[in-house]
Amino acid sequence: MDSKGKIRNSASLSKILSRIRRKKRVVFTNGCFDILHMGHIKYLERARSLGGILVVGLNSDASAREIKGKGRPVNRERDRARVLASLYFVDYVTIFGEPTPANLIKTLKPDILVKGADWPAEDIVGGDFVKSRGGRVARIPFVKGYSTTGLLKKI
Repeated sequence: MDSKGKIRNSASLSKILSRIRRKKRVVFTNGCFDILHMGHIKYLERARSLGGILVVGLNSDASAREIKGKGRPVNRERDRARVLASLYFVDYVTIFGEPTPANLIKTLKPDILVKGADWPAEDIVGGDFVKSRGGRVARIPFVKGYSTTGLLKKI
């Protein structure tokens, strides 16, 4: 499947995952992924290693701006989605416009929810829902020295 085929809306992706889930665990993570760097790559590779299918929920331009502030995101949502979808270890990308992925998580019903280790376990949006369905929440440490904010300051 080419990278365009990996980008799906939540409704079509939910149907696909309901079939896949019978054979493979679905891993979900989310973020802005504005300027992709080595920290993102290692994080996503590690997330993928936790299950059979990796789904990335991508903040829309509006929600990324709300979270990151004026001047962000640097790259448009469609461009960010295509870059993520081009990675062999990312199986699907879906864009969401809400401030949090709570509704998306309820729609996609992942088996494993992944966030960065900087998030306290009790603050991970959707964690209680995933656990209530027999799933689990995993926290992955960031790679030191890599951040989009740091890159932008350097530039």
